[in-house]
Amino acid sequence: MIRISVLMGIFNCAKTLPQALDCLLDQTCADWKCIMCDDGSSDDTYSVAQTYVEKYPEKFILIKNETNQGLNITLNNCLALADTEYVARMDGDDICDKTRFEKEIKFLDEHKKYSIVSSNMNLYDKDGIFAVARYPKIPQNKHFLKYSPFCHAGCMVRTEHMKSVGGYAVDDKRLRVEDYDLWVRMYEKGYKGFNIQEPLYSMLDDRSAQKRRKMKFRVNEARVKAYAVKNLNLPFYSYIHCLKPILVGLLPSSAYKLVHRTKKSRSNA
Repeated sequence: MIRISVLMGIFNCAKTLPQALDCLLDQTCADWKCIMCDDGSSDDTYSVAQTYVEKYPEKFILIKNETNQGLNITLNNCLALADTEYVARMDGDDICDKTRFEKEIKFLDEHKKYSIVSSNMNLYDKDGIFAVARYPKIPQNKHFLKYSPFCHAGCMVRTEHMKSVGGYAVDDKRLRVEDYDLWVRMYEKGYKGFNIQEPLYSMLDDRSAQKRRKMKFRVNEARVKAYAVKNLNLPFYSYIHCLKPILVGLLPSSAYKLVHRTKKSRSNA
């Protein structure tokens, strides 16, 4: 029985997509299908994905946006096709531990009070793993002031609960912070999450990824923080945290890289 729908937005990741899909095929838990949506790629991403659909038709579904729509719309297109108990995330340039699905589904099966489960996360580049992003074991409302307290691409969520909040917000003001916004809205509705304290997911975090963090996305992060302060009933003085992403965005690239790697290396608990 298929119990997990893996939501994967793919865009210009032809070179890295095979290892991402291969690590899904290597999972110790086989109760999954992967719904891929190509977001108007200009490289061979769609054709690479199509080869997996042809080879493993029972495992992979492929749809596409005719033009680039953004990750929020792309993931919602995947979510619309999810008819399983759980949805999980995966990105086309990352990898995950082969026991990830086994451990996440076991947790949600045994802990009905939680709607979200994720894990700590390795960050790697061409030279290998350079840091581990550590997340609080049981995120509380206050954790949303500092950062998104879940590894988005490594999460598993109860499908009914994600759909009950409308999935990802389709709003330019939520681009690049779709996950952060989703978690805040789920917590606002009373849903809670948990982080397994081992790195079951590994994210490619190279220079090109850092260049994509434009100022407008920093402003979007500040907006989500402000929304969290208001709607999670956090103290009024917490609005000061909304300035942090903008200030970080003003740092020179060399200083940003140092801050980014230092932050990811230490515990976020």
